Amino acid sequence: MTHYDVLIVGGGHGGAQAAIALRQLGFAGSLGIVGAEPYFPYERPPLSKDYLAGEKEWARLLIRPPAFWAERGVSMLLGSPVVRVDPDSHRVALADGAELAYGTLIWAAGGIPHRLPCTGGDQPHVHCIRHRDDVDRIVAALPQVTRVAVIGGGYIGLEAAAVLRKLGKRVVLLEAMDRVLGRVAGEPLSRFYEAEHRARGVELRTGAVVEAIEPDGVRLAGGELVAGEMVVVGIGIAPAVGPLRAAGAAGTNGVDVDEHCRTSLVHVYAIGDCAAHVNAFAGGARIRLESVQNAHDQATTAAKAIVGVPEPYRATPWFWSNQYDLKLQTVGLLHGHDALVLRGDPVARSFSLVYLRHGRVVALDCVNAVRDYVQGRKLIEAGASPSPALLADASVPLKELVAAG
Repeated sequence: MTHYDVLIVGGGHGGAQAAIALRQLGFAGSLGIVGAEPYFPYERPPLSKDYLAGEKEWARLLIRPPAFWAERGVSMLLGSPVVRVDPDSHRVALADGAELAYGTLIWAAGGIPHRLPCTGGDQPHVHCIRHRDDVDRIVAALPQVTRVAVIGGGYIGLEAAAVLRKLGKRVVLLEAMDRVLGRVAGEPLSRFYEAEHRARGVELRTGAVVEAIEPDGVRLAGGELVAGEMVVVGIGIAPAVGPLRAAGAAGTNGVDVDEHCRTSLVHVYAIGDCAAHVNAFAGGARIRLESVQNAHDQATTAAKAIVGVPEPYRATPWFWSNQYDLKLQTVGLLHGHDALVLRGDPVARSFSLVYLRHGRVVALDCVNAVRDYVQGRKLIEAGASPSPALLADASVPLKELVAAG
């Protein structure tokens, strides 16, 4: 049985960065990455954007070229997921029957797309966007498709709708809530993106509850059939932590980790989408963050703890989304915000929303407003409490307000 001093489960951003950080920090032990997919670690955000649009080829999605991993002595064990973890014997079992031993385990398996809990949700013309193969199947089917029903008004659904419109498809987007981005953004941003998509030809419908998927479309509660030869579902993910939870790892939403990304299992870390951590930017709540930033920074945190130079996870959250010619950059977390300030002009397609909690700036959503994004980060990290009137004045650079708190 092959033994690895550090075994990483998951070949996405978190797993790749964990291996990179360990080598950069001087870790000389044996190192392996187990990936459920047969591909070397690659970037996932472009899947619903450039890759789906055909504007970025596969090789450009790779986080590092294949030779990089070999040169740094990182064994790639691809194409078979981990199905069992034995923390007592420090072993994992793979779906193909192989077993591996480890000294330390880093769980970076990410998440599994939610499927529609309705009749027909598993039909061949129903797709999700999480892995390369998902998008390849969509692209292969598109020449025979004129109308696509996108279910879910989160970032994946909106990005997919934007690309599909660009590719000339008729698109209807169905969101069960009363607005898109309802869980992650303030209402002004939701309404702005709804208007943008409608102006681009997307038939966007909120309050649309799916009852069933049929061969020729989506059946809504109430009986209406929304036509579509293809259905793309983007309704979130479930953390991929089954084997860890079965092994006894604590947690309810993913697995719980401490400030160094350690789980309740000895010598087992968890990072990225599946790791529930206490986050100061969320007011001290225990949350999961589904972002490249979080996966990358938690990977570095775990690596530092493993090599004996521990540093608590305190990274500032950030996120981005590209739709049409709109670049949205988000920094901080709007959890528990009690006030919102509009800065700039949505009509001019360049503006920011500033979120406050008890007077302090806690997050910004910046649309085509890179300067606000860069300078707003400093407001958040400084715990600044500038006046709403100054925040709303787009002629005043945010950097001048850092000391206002």
